[in-house]
Amino acid sequence: MSPRISPATRALVAALVLTSVSQPLWSVHSLAADSTASSVALAVTGKTVAAAEAFLAKLDETQRAKAVFAYTDDVQRANWSNLPTGIYHRAGVRFGDLSKPQREAAMAVLAAALSPRGYQKTVDIVTADQVLKESGSPQGIAFGEDEFYISFVGKPSTTTPWMLQFGGHHLALNLTIRGADGVLTPSHTAAQPATYTLNGKTIRPLGAENDLAFKLINSLDSTQQPKAILGSRFRDLVLGPGQDGKTIMPEGIRASALTPAQQKLLLDLANEWVGISNEATAKAKLAEIRANLADTYFAWSGPTTPGSAAYFRIQGPTVVIEYAPQNLGGAPTNHIHTIYRDPTNDYGRKFGRP
Repeated sequence: MSPRISPATRALVAALVLTSVSQPLWSVHSLAADSTASSVALAVTGKTVAAAEAFLAKLDETQRAKAVFAYTDDVQRANWSNLPTGIYHRAGVRFGDLSKPQREAAMAVLAAALSPRGYQKTVDIVTADQVLKESGSPQGIAFGEDEFYISFVGKPSTTTPWMLQFGGHHLALNLTIRGADGVLTPSHTAAQPATYTLNGKTIRPLGAENDLAFKLINSLDSTQQPKAILGSRFRDLVLGPGQDGKTIMPEGIRASALTPAQQKLLLDLANEWVGISNEATAKAKLAEIRANLADTYFAWSGPTTPGSAAYFRIQGPTVVIEYAPQNLGGAPTNHIHTIYRDPTNDYGRKFGRP
């Protein structure tokens, strides 16, 4: 079935053909595809803005003042952490201070901005923190779903840049939006417990990340694996919360040394972070990573036996992803931290100011 192309796009393509008959046909098709993709992305932005405005309309004046910051507020932009309430102070609107209709409206913003699986991963991480709370919290430290915050850096808009922030203990989503473009970096996803049971079902918020990584490292042959495995051990994230603007040298095996099947595994693994955002944003980002695959590295530290506690990293020109089990609060495999960054465009800095 042929893709649906709007009348405006058809007219644009026809004009280009008439004015530049020497232009390769594939470039015209590419332009039409790009235009369609942009229209889809703009539609997602429109839904997200509408959901944000509906949420803000449900807040009283005091709550709205807490929820919205100026786009030039760099302090709030970087105000995120893996740490729980009691150790780290967040700003924005606290979920525990919202009524049920207000909380539902806040979650509707996330549902509009994220992919279905990204939204579910978010819910599973929040639920994990509620499970942690119910297992007992140290004095002065607060876990649980009430301790998550939502805020906007800049006024939600379909044209000018703004940022949606949602986070709490073990979660920080920073989604900067400008029209059809979106950037989900830097973002922090984590889980403790990394495995729990809910309504008779086993939940692993970061299970796919773990399983794909072990599948990839164990697909490497005897000449590839030594290149991927680092000599040093990593106990935590190198570029985690509080490390904005810092860089590290690429290490591990280059993706150009991988087979096509292994390269696909690497992209599938990266997509566990990239794919948290809505499909249009994720598709564009994954295409960018794929285009830079020759300069992308996969590094590993720790045992390669599935189920073990191992650190890994994906690093390319426009992406850094880290996964690090934690030696705190029980088995390292049950307490995971991860980070997703773009060293060239964290916080959508390429978008500039409105």
